[in-house]
Amino acid sequence: MKKLIEKIVGSYSDRELKRIRPIADKVMALEDEFSALSDEELKGKTALFRERIDKGESLDDLLPEAFATVREASYRVLGMKHFYVQVLGGIILHQGRIAEMKTGEGKTLVSTLPAYLNALPGKGVHIVTVNDYLAKRDSEWMGKVFKFLGLTVGLIIHDVEPQNRKAAYEADITYGTNNEFGFDYLRDNMVIYKEQMVQRGQNFAIVDEVDSILIDEARTPLIISGAGDKSTELYQIVDRFVKTLKAHRVAESDTKELDDDIDADYLIDEKAKTATLLKAGIEKAEHAFNLENLSDPENMTLSHHINQALKANGTMARDRDYVVKDGQVIIVDEFTGRMMFGRRYSDGLHQAIEAKENVKVERESKTLATITFQNYFRLYTKLSGMTGTAQTEESEFQEIYKLDVIVVPTNKPLARKDLSDAVYKTENGKFGAVVEQVKACHEKGQPVLVGTVTIEKSELLSGMLKRNGIKHEVLNAKFHEKEAEIIAQAGKLGAVTIATNMAGRGTDIMLGGNAEFMAKHEMKRREYSDEMILEATGFGETDNEEILEARKTFSELMDKYKAEIAPEAEKVKEAGGLFIIGTERHESRRIDNQLRGRAGRQGDPGSSKFYISLEDDLMRLFGSDRVKGVVETLGLDENEAIENKMLTNAIETSQKRVEGRNFDIRKHVLQYDDVMNQQREIIYSQRQKVLNGDSIKDNIFKMIDDFTDEVILRYTGEDEDPEGWNITGLIEYLESVYLPKDALQLSEDEIADLTKAGLKDMLLKTAKSYYEQREEEFGSEMMREIERVALLRVVDSKWIDHIDAMEQLKNGISLRAYGQHDPVVEYKFEGFDMFEEMIAAIREDTLKLIYHARIEKPVERVQVAKPIEPAGDGTAAPAQRKAKEKVGRNDPCPCGSGKKYKKCCGANLE
Repeated sequence: MKKLIEKIVGSYSDRELKRIRPIADKVMALEDEFSALSDEELKGKTALFRERIDKGESLDDLLPEAFATVREASYRVLGMKHFYVQVLGGIILHQGRIAEMKTGEGKTLVSTLPAYLNALPGKGVHIVTVNDYLAKRDSEWMGKVFKFLGLTVGLIIHDVEPQNRKAAYEADITYGTNNEFGFDYLRDNMVIYKEQMVQRGQNFAIVDEVDSILIDEARTPLIISGAGDKSTELYQIVDRFVKTLKAHRVAESDTKELDDDIDADYLIDEKAKTATLLKAGIEKAEHAFNLENLSDPENMTLSHHINQALKANGTMARDRDYVVKDGQVIIVDEFTGRMMFGRRYSDGLHQAIEAKENVKVERESKTLATITFQNYFRLYTKLSGMTGTAQTEESEFQEIYKLDVIVVPTNKPLARKDLSDAVYKTENGKFGAVVEQVKACHEKGQPVLVGTVTIEKSELLSGMLKRNGIKHEVLNAKFHEKEAEIIAQAGKLGAVTIATNMAGRGTDIMLGGNAEFMAKHEMKRREYSDEMILEATGFGETDNEEILEARKTFSELMDKYKAEIAPEAEKVKEAGGLFIIGTERHESRRIDNQLRGRAGRQGDPGSSKFYISLEDDLMRLFGSDRVKGVVETLGLDENEAIENKMLTNAIETSQKRVEGRNFDIRKHVLQYDDVMNQQREIIYSQRQKVLNGDSIKDNIFKMIDDFTDEVILRYTGEDEDPEGWNITGLIEYLESVYLPKDALQLSEDEIADLTKAGLKDMLLKTAKSYYEQREEEFGSEMMREIERVALLRVVDSKWIDHIDAMEQLKNGISLRAYGQHDPVVEYKFEGFDMFEEMIAAIREDTLKLIYHARIEKPVERVQVAKPIEPAGDGTAAPAQRKAKEKVGRNDPCPCGSGKKYKKCCGANLE
């Protein structure tokens, strides 16, 4: 029905493009006018646009002229002028939407249009990429256009020093990776001084490969952690115990029909990816660990370790979910097949896998700050993204991020043929057919790219091709170092490449071969260093003669290989272009579409076909009975296939079910995370006010007031008669917080005459008098500093404990469902109570710190080493040559930062 309506009135994208085209037409109509401008006139447009913004013009008003300016500047600087469809993509991004543009359509160039326009107000634009290489390349390459037009460009990648990050964020346009932007946000909310912050807010972001970052990694939390103090021995003990247990696997989540007397200790649900102890397993655990009841609260830690060990042994597979390399367990990204160095499973699962694989078990860390990508990117005032595959997840983008997806037409018509799926009864029959298809393509010189879901399957297929004498390349997480090079040459005549999922995403497969990688290979053969090759292929401005010579060599080699490739590219086209083979349908149609999208770049010919068996995980766990029924009815042997549009549609229906289920899981996680997110925003906004230097003396007095109310209620209850009050206990307690020792000595008569209001007035008067006395003693400036630092330190400490407590609550809250309570609602209520308790604890501990602070009388002169001066030969001078000078705490810091010594280098010493 939906398809019928779309045929009549057009799809949502068609209707939106109809609205956008008149704007794009205006941009294209300005081409001749702007090409006639001199360089100086073109550069001068930036200042003129900014003046017009100051006078009240909107960015939408400026769009046609601004885009025309960038088109012309790009042509003069890079030799590339945006196509009409790229202008359409730029408008979509400016409007805060997702532009779906196929592989090879030039998304990198598209981003220059909205980035320039949105940088004009001076609030900053972030262009987010998936890795450091792309961020650096794009910032240098596209940065030339921005610099030509007078804008500044910054770069945030892993090895950028903290002092350079602030300058990078101050730039008009900042390139960087999703991880670095997120971690810098968290680090900024842990600093003690505003000067240590590097970001200046979240204004406008353009996210490249937006589906990868906002969907695939949506549930991945960014975590800044510190060393934990828990022993790792229990993981190994529990793992040895779990390995003695017997497992029973089921393919369906509904396990009601399972007999209680089943011959197994734990149950593995392959569809839900869970492992659960059965009655026999619980009894064995209680016997092994000498417990009366495993479910008792005091056994919660042991129970948690057992559950994680069950999951590690039962549901996590080596060479699918992770690999073991150099004695470390490294996660494999389920969507790209890449190894994710530095990332660890949380909640003890990583340690459980380390115990399972008998490698060193690292200590669990303590979370200091955390945020998911979902919540980080929702901080931006305006968010947009681009990718080749987003439409299948349109409802999720809309619901979670309020982003709609517009499909941009290709610059040249798509010539790829997407063939019907071939369905086989067994996996063996399927792989036999794949090998035959590869042989047929190979014989006529047609390049083939075979996509597999796991490392194990890629190695199985590789072995079969070797036995058939077919030369090929294998690309999976184990060979990731050569990833870009292998994938770039997958379009050469007769090439056969096996790749795990979307390995090599971001690298163009060009028919006939990739001249850039051939030129790099030749430079390596000529003994250029990797660093010099990187400089030779980069776009950074330089006057270094060696780099300029390397760039000249690279350019000559590029021209040479392009000429060599041209005839081969024609032969590949005659052979049918790149043939894509999918050896299994992925849980997500989007990943299948990404694989298909490697063929048919810029109007090139190509084909794609998926080979499926009823033994594949998707078919086994989620496939419809109708598909299985058809295959069984026909009585096919393992080498026979069915190719039928109805079956392909049934398989896509299975995928839609899985996608819906995965979306529900992400949405469910977000419901929990939203609770923490609201609390995080309250804490971080309060922190920001303190960092901004606002006086918080009034806040401290409000804390004293609120805290006094709490304590009076605690020690007097609802009783209005002083006889029932515990005045002695109240005063003793307040002396531990804000009252001077023995400041209040009340006689029995005085107590008898007290009212609660009178008691409060007396306590507040004494507390505030003592506060003013301390301020006089320390001086106002020092007192403000004590208030600020005390509050920040306490907030950070309590927030870290609160993160941990909320995580523990979330882990156990699902059990409330058995009592007919909604776990999310319960989590919200209990989370709110815990937050209120944390705020009360912050009040008390902050007051304790301020009232009991003791300032060590500083030695008036502090010994500080001068910076090391260069020796005459250009090397660092010996340590003995360091001169020492005396610096006062309030003197300018000798490092030259311009700050007071106590707030700069002195802070590190103190």
